Amino acid sequence: MLVRRIWFARTPCSRFLAYRASRTFAPRHSTHTCPLRFADFRETSLHTPRQLLSVYAQLSKLRLTMLVMLSATSGVAMSPLPTTLPILLSTALGTALCSASANTFNQIQEVPYDAQMARTRQRPLVRHAISPLHATVFGVVTGVAGPALLWTMANPVTAALGAANIGLYAGVYTWLKRKSVLNTWVGAVVGGIPPLMGWTACGGKLFPTADNPTHFFLPSFLSDGSLGSSMVNNPLGAMALFVLLYSWQFPHFNSLSHLTRASYAQAGYKMLSVLSPKKNTEVSLRHTVLLLPLCSLLFPLSGLTTWWFALTSFVPNLVWIRAAFAFWRVGGEKQARVTFQHSLWYLPIILALMMLHKQGMGWTEWMNGAPQFEGQKSGSAGN
Repeated sequence: MLVRRIWFARTPCSRFLAYRASRTFAPRHSTHTCPLRFADFRETSLHTPRQLLSVYAQLSKLRLTMLVMLSATSGVAMSPLPTTLPILLSTALGTALCSASANTFNQIQEVPYDAQMARTRQRPLVRHAISPLHATVFGVVTGVAGPALLWTMANPVTAALGAANIGLYAGVYTWLKRKSVLNTWVGAVVGGIPPLMGWTACGGKLFPTADNPTHFFLPSFLSDGSLGSSMVNNPLGAMALFVLLYSWQFPHFNSLSHLTRASYAQAGYKMLSVLSPKKNTEVSLRHTVLLLPLCSLLFPLSGLTTWWFALTSFVPNLVWIRAAFAFWRVGGEKQARVTFQHSLWYLPIILALMMLHKQGMGWTEWMNGAPQFEGQKSGSAGN
């Protein structure tokens, strides 16, 4: 009976030990053994294709991967450089594969801790819906296919960013979660990289060069309005996209972690919401406030949007700041939930407004590869 009870323990390790115990400590010809009966075993059924796809989606954290795809495609869409539909689709798919790989390797490492938290104990590896070896193969295949697709269809820089993000999330971030509260800052960097992948997929530069220095796009009444080809590929635009996704992570995750802080504490994760709840609300408020000048100044100055974006983005920013302020002042679960719920609509609304007020021209001409600014076509021909 002891062996039988061990066999039905939840972890694969205990099942393996039970098997070894039944083979090692039960003499082959002894009459005093208590062998396992056939009824004690449960037959393992093979997954149907639909079930397997469902498991893969859970390993990939589908909703998170969709958000990562959205942020990557926003980098393509907001780029002032001409692009094509194949570039847009391959960037989205390649980014999704990289995200699936990172999330899979994250879950492989966190099985013992996911089993202790109510919101994660139904993940595929915890409930033995898929073996660790199968999950590892899935993570390797997607981790190779994603950067390979980005390298082939976009460029090596985009592929390198995708591969680096897999290592940063599945390696540094996952390891830091049980070591330091800095894991949240590393996770925010991970969230800020996908729009850079979309930006570089179109040929955009991440850093200033002699040919592509940083430019500031002032309002029309303060400038002559002429936009040369060298001003199109502005590294300040890449920085603005990165900071938007980086700062958005903090009020989004900090409010969520406040709601699940008991589970994080039980699993031994070093989260700011567990170790210093007040500091957790302060960081959330700080980055929510930072998003206001980012939208009102940095995006128009970078040339990604017109100055009308500074006005239309003011209302959603103000609504979220008000919620984050209440979260900081009261620090209750109700305020945390409101702040988190605001984060879910804030990012799509801001991205939609950015696309609405994109500097330059209409979407039909952009998808057809027309030059966005006067002089861009001649400038591209000279490269």
